[in-house]
Parts: sequence; C-alpha cells; structure tokens
Amino acid sequence: MTLPARDGDGYLVDMNIWSPEIGKAMAEVDGIEIDEIKWEQILKAREYFEEYSVVPPIRKFAKFLGANQKDIFKMWMTGPMKPITKYGGLPKPTGCV
Repeated sequence: MTLPARDGDGYLVDMNIWSPEIGKAMAEVDGIEIDEIKWEQILKAREYFEEYSVVPPIRKFAKFLGANQKDIFKMWMTGPMKPITKYGGLPKPTGCV
C-alpha cells in the first residue's frame, strides 16, 4: 500500500482520506504495533472528534473512555494523544499532551 502524503510529524496532510487500512499501514511503517485495545482507543478518539470537532486532551479522553490515564500512558509508552490522533487521521493535538 502506498501511503498518502504526510507532514513532517507523520500526520496525514488530508485527514479526509483516512481509512482504517491507512491508519494501520501508517503505524506499521512507523514501527508501532496496534493491538485491539489501541485500535479501540483510536476509533474512540475519532468518535470524540466527530461529536465535539476537537481532539480531546488526555484527561478528557481517559474520562470519555472510562479508563485510567496512567494506564493509557503505559500502553503507548509516550504522550498517548499524538499516536492516537496520528493513526486515527485526526489533527495534531494542541497544548499540553
């Protein structure tokens, strides 16, 4: 699969062309393993974005998921909103992530 254009941070230049296949292929190219739990979080972030037209800060996102913020950080080994939004075809999170 040829990946669509991405910016310097690896985000899609045109978020409207996102598909689950593209999201998974981007993660694979970046060497990130996406398991079912991570994929569920990516889809939930898309759901949140569709409902509120904004990428949630991690605190709100953890509450939205009904999950522990620390567990989400451990799972992603980094600020979780960046990979979640990147592979979900969403805009980059702003502010403190």
